[in-house]
Parts: sequence; C-alpha cells; structure tokens
Amino acid sequence: MTEPGGIEPELLEIIVCPRCRSDLLPHPDAERPDSLRCSDEKCGLVYPVRDGIPVLLVDEAGHEG
Repeated sequence: MTEPGGIEPELLEIIVCPRCRSDLLPHPDAERPDSLRCSDEKCGLVYPVRDGIPVLLVDEAGHEG
C-alpha cells in the first residue's frame, strides 16, 4: 500500500531528514499534498515529493506553517 504522495511505506521507514536525522512523516495538508515533514518540531522542514520521489535537499525544503 502506498502512502500519501505516492511513497512506499518501506521507504518511509528508512529515510530521515538530511538536516537533523529525524524521521520524516507524510504531510497530508491540502496546501502541500505531496510532501514529507520532519518529525522534529525544532527543525520543522517540509520536503517536496515529486512523482512519488522525495526530494531530500535542504535547499528545496520549506518550513511548516
């Protein structure tokens, strides 16, 4: 079964935030339906997902809110 944004659950289990190394979680917000957010509230980066592939570049990430 695929998670929101077209990401396989197995991939979500192994990828982490490149900045702080915390887990990434699906971000199902209507404004950003295809993104992953860092689980560390202090970091708070949100990474885009394009064609089911997470773009884990800090320069491409935004902040939640």
